[in-house]
Parts: sequence; structure tokens; C-alpha cells
Amino acid sequence: MNRKLINININDYPEKFRSLLKDADIYDSSCSENARVIFIDKDNGYFLKSSFKDSMKKEAEMTKFFSLRKLSSSLVDYISEDKDWLLTKRIKGEDCTYSKYLENPEKLCDIYADTLRMLHSLDYTDCPVLDRNIGYIETAFENYRKGIFDPSYLIDEVKDFDAEKAIKYIDSNKHLLKNDTLIHGDYCLPNVILDDFKFSGFIDLGNSGVGDKHIDIFWAIWTLEFNLKTNKYRDIFINAYGREDIDLDILKLISVIETFG
Repeated sequence: MNRKLINININDYPEKFRSLLKDADIYDSSCSENARVIFIDKDNGYFLKSSFKDSMKKEAEMTKFFSLRKLSSSLVDYISEDKDWLLTKRIKGEDCTYSKYLENPEKLCDIYADTLRMLHSLDYTDCPVLDRNIGYIETAFENYRKGIFDPSYLIDEVKDFDAEKAIKYIDSNKHLLKNDTLIHGDYCLPNVILDDFKFSGFIDLGNSGVGDKHIDIFWAIWTLEFNLKTNKYRDIFINAYGREDIDLDILKLISVIETFG
């Protein structure tokens, strides 16, 4: 996780966070255009994330849900004023893009797959988001209408799809999505924290909830190829997760949906 030492004006932050920010080294740890994240180097460390108003309500709810099950960082506070603010405690360890892990890709694939299987096996009773698929599909159609389309996410079987073919394919096949698994929703290497190759916790839970496990499987395969600069570990991951539990038709559908962000 990249961190850059920065100077801030604590008066730009909500009053209840200023005592925490005062006299602490502050690092920019952002990795998205839609949110800013700072690392507060005090005590064992905190992350303070900010984004536009009402954008992180579900993330706060899901972080609390995961943290109560010792699967994520502890939620310290959530404020929604002129913008949203989410304060969490640092999880011990480093994310899966840490050099130590990327330099041992086969070992990383095994624990990455085992961690996902663990997540997908959990009881989701009382989960605040019980149908992640609804928003997932709605976003695809909304972004289609906005003209958003990125064919780079298409797997080989549908590489020739343009936006029109893609949206028709989604409309015809959306019924394949199942709503029966607790998912992360953005299961990429930077969102899983390991402590010396042992699972420590998940971060960035804004897309989590009950949905289709193939969303996580798609992103797991994508991020391994993106971060390791090769697709040679695809089958290692699939075999470690359980090839027999992966529906390739649903995985193909996910790739088409993701073209619309």
C-alpha cells in the first residue's frame, strides 16, 4: 500500500477527528479518484476515508458487519455531513500487493483462493445488504445509458462484443446471477491484508453484501493477472478455489457486466 507523507490543515476535517490528527504524521494512501484516504500514524494507526455525501453509508454498515466477525478493521466512526467520513483502525500486516507476497505468487494464489472460499462459506444472517445483485445490474444499465463502456474486461469468448451486444447479453442472462453468498464485491489484491501470509482482514467493503460469488472470482482472476503481469496463475487460483464450483457461463456474464463499470 503506497503512502506519501503530507501536510494537512486539521481545520479542513470534522472537529471530532482533530485531536486524533493533531501531532500525528499523516500519509496520503488514496488509490481511487472517488475517495481520499489518509493514514494517521498514531497508536497502532488509523485510516480516514472521505468521499461525497452519503456515498459510504453501506461501506460503514458492512465494515461494522465484517469487523464484528473479526474479518476487517474496526469501525471507529462514520460521519455524513457535507461529505462522508469513515474512520477505521489499521489492520496488522500488508495488502497482497506487498513485494514479499508478489515474489511468491504460487503461495499467494493458494492463500488468496483459500481466503475467498472461507468468505464464501460464511453465514450472512443479519447482513445489511441482502441483495447486492440489484444494484450491480442497475449500475450496468445506468452506465450504458451514460455511454460508459470498457471492453478490456471482456474474456476471450465475448471479445467481439460492443456496447449494444453487451447490454443485450446482460438483459438476456441476468437471471443466471445467484443471490446466495457473502461477497466482498471488489476482491482485488490491494483489498486483502495478510500478516506474513496469514489472513488478517478485508478492507474497502463498499461493494460487499449478499450476491453472486462469481463477482469475487472474476476480480480475483483479473487482479492476479494485472498485478503479476501474466495469466499463468489463473488456473492455479481456479484449482485452489475449486474448479468444480465455478460456472464459466456466469463468469462470462460478470465480465460483460464489468464493461459498464
